[in-house]
Amino acid sequence: MILIRRHIVFYGSVQGVGFRYRARNAAEHFGCTGWVHNEWDGSVSMEIQGTEEQIDAVIMAIERGTFVNIENMDARTVPLEESEYGFSVR
Repeated sequence: MILIRRHIVFYGSVQGVGFRYRARNAAEHFGCTGWVHNEWDGSVSMEIQGTEEQIDAVIMAIERGTFVNIENMDARTVPLEESEYGFSVR
């Protein structure tokens, strides 16, 4: 099992639609760690750590959310956080 960590910025209808709480619930369900945060420009930033499959499952679960409409995502791989436990809404 190869762990990766991604920093992802989501654009579209992603604030005021339960995005961050859906992200936290999905991350906890699929066993990922990290955080999610609303940005001043209307986007949402997330750092998520898990396997590629776990991260993909979390993103798909978020996209299925009522009122959530992800128009674009910018993703990059970042270094792992070895001592991180859980997933938080910031």
